[in-house]
Amino acid sequence: MDNLPLNLTKWNDRLAFDVALTLEGSGETLGEIVARHRIQPADLLTFNQDPLFLKKVEHYRSEVRDKGLTFRLKARAQAEELLTTSWLLIHDPAVSPTVKADLIKSTVKWGGLEPKDSASASAEGGGVKITINLGSNPQDARTIEAVQEVVDVPADEYSESVQ
Repeated sequence: MDNLPLNLTKWNDRLAFDVALTLEGSGETLGEIVARHRIQPADLLTFNQDPLFLKKVEHYRSEVRDKGLTFRLKARAQAEELLTTSWLLIHDPAVSPTVKADLIKSTVKWGGLEPKDSASASAEGGGVKITINLGSNPQDARTIEAVQEVVDVPADEYSESVQ
């Protein structure tokens, strides 16, 4: 179904989502799902033996039952599908570096991998934070933070200073 190196299964989350909707009575028929996902009916029987697929379908079913089918759930399913498109664009030599950079930044943001604030950003940037307790009260603690500043040096200046 999906031949990207990151996909370890023959099914994707969108298929599990569609099956969950069908089982909850609010989705397409199984025939429509088979046609849209370009799979064989026998594939569904195989997927039905995969514990990971069954767990994913049950997760989506409980989301639909307990929280209702919300816009946010639909958007999450669509975003997961669009990661495939993003992956292909990032690795396409014909796509400009600017577009690739924007896609990478967006993926990092969506994945929650950005620093939360400037304090954590500096801490994650290789800084050192030392806390010294000078007594039994928390008010007696002293914190010293040191962040090493990295300065870009042009190549010609660097080669002169090394010689």
